[in-house]
Amino acid sequence: MPGGFAASQETIKTKFMKKTIGWVVLGTVLLGCGPAAEQEGTKPAATSIRGTWKLVRGTVIEKGDTTVTDYTRGKSFIKIINDTHFAFLLHDLAKGKDSAAVFASGGGTYSLTDSVYTEHLEYCSDRQWEGHDFAFAVTVRNDSLTQQGIEQVESAGINRVNIENYVRVQP
Repeated sequence: MPGGFAASQETIKTKFMKKTIGWVVLGTVLLGCGPAAEQEGTKPAATSIRGTWKLVRGTVIEKGDTTVTDYTRGKSFIKIINDTHFAFLLHDLAKGKDSAAVFASGGGTYSLTDSVYTEHLEYCSDRQWEGHDFAFAVTVRNDSLTQQGIEQVESAGINRVNIENYVRVQP
């Protein structure tokens, strides 16, 4: 009997261990399927800057002259921002069939530290702009984004303040 009792205890321990391990594995799997936890140091602005944005107004101040462009008339400009990259596309709405014909595009990586959004322009249809960094103060309020900063490309003689007002494109 003592031998049978020991074997019986061993079977109970084995079953208990299997059940315990099963519950631990199940709990781990279920926790892993839950929503991703926000990483420490992630800024709320980083989340709100992501998306597709339509430029509605641009203001350029260069050599004392201010030029304001209404991007809701005759042209369309969007900026797409994901976790690591941005891209922008501009084209005229007349499909290139008049004197206002324009197409421009560019993109690259970006960084966001507090409210400073820095674009690292890797690709651009105006090739002189490639390889430059542009830092902007950025604010997001509801579905509006404003970025303001200095664009400087010495080789092209560019040194200006650029202020852009965007609205979020709804899916």
